[in-house]
Amino acid sequence: MDADDEPIKKPVHEVGMALDTLSVDELEERIVLLAGEIERLKLAIMRKKDSRSVADSVFKF
Repeated sequence: MDADDEPIKKPVHEVGMALDTLSVDELEERIVLLAGEIERLKLAIMRKKDSRSVADSVFKF
């Protein structure tokens, strides 16, 4: 397997990881990555709240 055939790994960020070895570009990539993850989490929360709201209205007496 050639190096060209290997899949490109996406950057991984762990909360609390050392940042001193990352370049400015890598830090900016992490910000974009984390901002996208925050939006995904907010959407998941919104969906769960909506589902709960529907369930509460169905079982309300």
